[in-house]
Amino acid sequence: MNSKIQLIKDDCLNALRKLTTQSLDIVITSPPYNLNIKYNQYNDNKKRNEYLCWLNTIFIEISRTLKDNGAFFLNVGASSIDPWIYMDVANIARQHFILQNDITWVKSIAINGTTSGHFKPINSNRFLNNTFEHIFHFTKTGMAKINRQSIGVPYTDKTNVSRWKHNNTTRCRGNTWFIPYDTIQSKEERGNHPAPYPELLVEWCIKLHGYNSSTIVCDPFAGSGTTLVVANQLGISAIGIEIDSKYIDYIKRRLGNE
Repeated sequence: MNSKIQLIKDDCLNALRKLTTQSLDIVITSPPYNLNIKYNQYNDNKKRNEYLCWLNTIFIEISRTLKDNGAFFLNVGASSIDPWIYMDVANIARQHFILQNDITWVKSIAINGTTSGHFKPINSNRFLNNTFEHIFHFTKTGMAKINRQSIGVPYTDKTNVSRWKHNNTTRCRGNTWFIPYDTIQSKEERGNHPAPYPELLVEWCIKLHGYNSSTIVCDPFAGSGTTLVVANQLGISAIGIEIDSKYIDYIKRRLGNE
């Protein structure tokens, strides 16, 4: 494992409380959604108030450990029978951060009869399939500078570069990110973790905020380790916190193969 990557086996709150104040540049994470998802060890079925109070204590520690110019990217989903959960979580985070950007992560989209990407289908005569999740970009001031061009989209018409009188060869991607999973993985291929996110999602978050050789990224719910894998690929430091031994072992295998 890269010496810049630190993997901590512990409860996320305990581990966060041991980190130095204002030591983190970027936090990227996806906490359990409280939708009764079948994790290996964690019980994802708390009472709503208990769940939100628990997240509140974690967000307090993330705010303490995050630098004043840092960024907190929070991935939260919902279900058809509980569509309010991501809004409830965002409102808890609102007590400690300013929502600077609300990014929609599109997993699957159909245009002109053609579908791209994958989603988990449901059999229902009431609900549509969920094909997106939120990535909330929280900061402490709402004034943090971002590097939009780092994940920009090339102009199709190259004359736009001179027309808009700038030196950039790309335009802003916007706040709708289409990032499908590469393939539908088996449980074994994703380390028996039920809810991994794509590496490109983490990469865009890091690049949007900006990074250098001294950047430290943290994922308090490391899960299948995607945040650590991407940080390793980019050559930056990362701290991953995970309580489940099986997921820890899977992360180590992923990092060992990088």
